[in-house]
Amino acid sequence: QVQLVESGGGLVQAGGSLRLSCAASGSIGSLNGMGWYRQAPGKQRELVAVITSGGSLNSADSVKGRFTISRDNVKNTVYLQMNSLNPEDTAVYYCTLARPDSPLSWGQGTRVLVSS
Repeated sequence: QVQLVESGGGLVQAGGSLRLSCAASGSIGSLNGMGWYRQAPGKQRELVAVITSGGSLNSADSVKGRFTISRDNVKNTVYLQMNSLNPEDTAVYYCTLARPDSPLSWGQGTRVLVSS
């Protein structure tokens, strides 16, 4: 069983920044990678950014140049630094953890609200 606990969401004005954190605990074992998804009101959940165990990065075109994903392997924690936020970034952000031969693990989500 893996537990993912997100933090760092909140209300921010357009142009501002937030840093999300996600700490993983439990029976993690081998790790393929960690990442962030988001779901805006009335929209489908979408990938924001992922980082593999080897350090490879991938992110959505809509956040390239503004959001940066990073991780602390010792703390089993992944971060999402979000800069130049705009109202379209308003969503619930979910942390994910991928392990071999296991379903993707999801956090409970942290809400980000960007005001114009």
